[in-house]
Amino acid sequence: MSAVKELLLLSLVLLALEAPLCHGACVEVDSDTEAVIHEGFKLGCIYCKMRGEVDATATVNWSFKGSGDSDFSDLYLYDGVGGKIIDPRFYERLHWNGSKHTRDLQDGSIYILNVTYNDTGTYKCEFSRLLKYSNYDYQTAIEKNITINVVARLTRGMASILSEVMMYVSIIGLQFWLLVEMIYCYRKISAAGEEALRESAEEYLAIASESKDNCAGAQVAE
Repeated sequence: MSAVKELLLLSLVLLALEAPLCHGACVEVDSDTEAVIHEGFKLGCIYCKMRGEVDATATVNWSFKGSGDSDFSDLYLYDGVGGKIIDPRFYERLHWNGSKHTRDLQDGSIYILNVTYNDTGTYKCEFSRLLKYSNYDYQTAIEKNITINVVARLTRGMASILSEVMMYVSIIGLQFWLLVEMIYCYRKISAAGEEALRESAEEYLAIASESKDNCAGAQVAE
């Protein structure tokens, strides 16, 4: 019995440790805005689909307005099948970093290689989605502007540091809470099992005692 309890407890602990590795739902997170010269930089653009059961297709169109430009110019287009770099300033320096192997895009991020000071400016992400219901189609779209500043060294603000610390504290707290819940459930199940064994033993003893009395009565009658 003790071996079964140990195995159950070990399974619960492993489940608690594996919980943070599960994939969560789509979350719309703002892009970073500070890029370091000569390094790579991810331009984030996430547009979550609220109805996961509905089929959809999406396209993402990026445009760029440099610090010295008066208007936006087309930068990159991705249609769920492949991407195309339109702005010659980014040839061989830009890659798709969003949803892959699907036309139902939710992450439209791109990645810039070997960032230069000329990459400073505003990037516009236009996310267009076509929801396909049984009787009709419905078009939705969003537009996000991201202003990027290129610096020689990355400087993290206090708010960013505190946010990261709080994120890890929350993860650890949730993991500890899940472990406590697992132990509580294990003890409750174990107690219920022991109570059932006691009741079974008492019932067995009662039946055995009754059988013994019946045998004794039968012998006296003879």
